[in-house]
Amino acid sequence: MSRSVSTKGSLPDEMRRTKISFSWIILLVGVVLLAFLLVFVLQNLASVRIHFLTADFTMPLGVGLLLAAIGGALIAAVPFSARILQLRRATRKEHRWGPS
Repeated sequence: MSRSVSTKGSLPDEMRRTKISFSWIILLVGVVLLAFLLVFVLQNLASVRIHFLTADFTMPLGVGLLLAAIGGALIAAVPFSARILQLRRATRKEHRWGPS
């Protein structure tokens, strides 16, 4: 089996970075962030009282802040998702009809 060497670098073609190798890096970064989140929640276990509309309950401070961050991310995702859908429709329409 011959190994072809790319002219751009010293690595063989089969050893260059791929999308799969990039996903492993993203996975590793995600695991590190989850470990930091776990440490944050475990260090903030003091109970706090939460008042939301008619609900009144207690929960650990770290869990409450984490839930608030997740809620904020979900709210922020709505306009971003709408923009992505808008761009996909425009691209699909341009692909069907050609450039104007």
